[in-house]
Amino acid sequence: MRANSADMSSIQWQFPSRLFSPARAQSAVRTAVGNRIGLWARKRQGTDSHSTRLLSNRVYILPTGVGLIYGLMTFAMLLGSMNYNNNLSFLLTFVLVSLGLVSMHQCQRNLVGLEVSFAGAEPVFAGQLAEFRIAVTNHARNHRYNIQLYADRIGSEIDDLRPGESRVFQLDLPTTARGWIRLPRFGIRTLFPFELFRAWAWLHMDLQGLVYPRPADQAPAPPPTETAHGHRQHDSRGEEDFAGLRKFHAGDSPRQVAWKAYARSGELLSKQFAGADTSSQWFDLNQVNADDIEQRLSILTRWIVDAERTHADYGLRLPQVQISPANGAAHRHRCLEALALFGLTQEADA
Repeated sequence: MRANSADMSSIQWQFPSRLFSPARAQSAVRTAVGNRIGLWARKRQGTDSHSTRLLSNRVYILPTGVGLIYGLMTFAMLLGSMNYNNNLSFLLTFVLVSLGLVSMHQCQRNLVGLEVSFAGAEPVFAGQLAEFRIAVTNHARNHRYNIQLYADRIGSEIDDLRPGESRVFQLDLPTTARGWIRLPRFGIRTLFPFELFRAWAWLHMDLQGLVYPRPADQAPAPPPTETAHGHRQHDSRGEEDFAGLRKFHAGDSPRQVAWKAYARSGELLSKQFAGADTSSQWFDLNQVNADDIEQRLSILTRWIVDAERTHADYGLRLPQVQISPANGAAHRHRCLEALALFGLTQEADA
């Protein structure tokens, strides 16, 4: 009976410590304070355009941990100098104070005047990292050092900018589901010159990137290929009768490029063929055997990815959406975008 009571007392002693650990409490307080400050900053600054130049009233600055220790040591040296009335100690103290003030000014000026622009985000599949590319341009005549972009706990590489130089920084956000992934706010910061102060600015551009459904690891066989006889669906798809040349379009197969004509003229042209039998596939959501809608979209994504690898023509049928058979990068993106936003557009508009 005593053993049981001892066990119960140990459980009662350990249970609250697990629930109210200092690390969790500190993380919760930091998150709450960060959210309140973020709301205040957005209300103060408003929504930024996709190309924004940083002004001095938007750059915040605070001492780092090293800066606080530096300030305390300088203050202690000042007290010692006053106590002993030592002129050399006064001189050293005032030199350190001057260095701190100059460091604070240079840290804040290191961000003022920079132009921050959104450089795009390529679509990715769910589970991959969404790469938001952000360009930072230095229009000033002086160098900018130790520039970094960040969002929550994600940071870009740290780099310098020469006068007139523009450099693209990248923020990688993890993705879990299809649709739009948003980056409502990100920051730019610097610790230059002596890491005594941290200067930063927040930007609210409301950026977004597209996330395709994740291709199914195991998918059933796609529907059989349909062949059209006696006519052509696309002039560039046949391979029997040469019909001429046309300008190269993005998504054309490299096999269709007229390389000899390119060697002569330097202009990229594509061959056209006519009168050939063409084959295509229709990928229909209603014909996919799966219970879950997300699984059905993943199977369609797998079929599209595999068909594009073989340069086969394919079309897509969704409720209220039909995309005619074709292939190429533009057609692939159109089909995958329709799958990514299926059932989400109406909810977003509502």
